[in-house]
Amino acid sequence: MARRTLPIAAALTATATLLLTACGGGDDSPDDIKGAGKESSSPSASASATTSGDSPDLSLPKDFKLVFDFDKPSDTKHAAALADAQNYTRAMYHGIVAQDPDDPAYHYYSDAQAAEYAKSQIQASVKGGYTITGTDKYYDSETTTLSGGKRVLVTFCENQAKAYSKEIKTGKVLRGEENLDSYLKHRLLMVPSSDSPQIWKVQVIEVVGKAKECQA
Repeated sequence: MARRTLPIAAALTATATLLLTACGGGDDSPDDIKGAGKESSSPSASASATTSGDSPDLSLPKDFKLVFDFDKPSDTKHAAALADAQNYTRAMYHGIVAQDPDDPAYHYYSDAQAAEYAKSQIQASVKGGYTITGTDKYYDSETTTLSGGKRVLVTFCENQAKAYSKEIKTGKVLRGEENLDSYLKHRLLMVPSSDSPQIWKVQVIEVVGKAKECQA
C-alpha cells in the first residue's frame, strides 16, 4: 500500500528549533541539536494499543496487522513518546478503515501539521474507495530528547511491502512486488498534550519514501 511521501520544512521555536527536511533536502541530524540526548531501540517485541481511560478506539480488522518491532526505551519520557507515536499510526489506519476523515482517534494523538497529514491520508483512501489489508511492519526506532527537554523526536523505519490496498466495493486486493518504494523513514516530533500531559501528541511528521537506510 503505497503512501504519499510528505516533504516538510517546518521550524518550531521555543527553547529549541527543529528543522525536518524533505528527502534530498539536507543532512540535518538530531545529533546536531544542542543539548539532545539519544536513546536507540533495536527490533524485538510488538507494542499493544492504549485502551485505558478516555483513549479512543484503535481497533483494526483481523485481516490487517500493524507490527512494531521496537524495544521499550528505559527513559520513561522516551517510552511514552514512542508508545503514542505508535498509537498515532494506529489511529490513522483506524480512520482509513472507518473511512472517516474526521475520526476522533487521530485527533487524540496529534495536532497541527501531523493531524492534517493523517486527515489527508484518510481522505485519499475515501476518494480512492479502498481500505487496507495485510501486514505493515515498523522497526529500528530511535528516540531523542531535544534541547529544553520538553520535546522528543521519534524516528523509525517502515516496510509496507506486505500491506496492500483493498477495493471496498469489490474486495479486490491490489498486490505489488517489494522494491525500494516499500521502505519509508518516519520522523515524528512529539510533545506532551496540554490537556493530558501523560499523552504525547505528534505535532510534525515527516515521511520520506525510498528510504535505502531502511532496506538493510
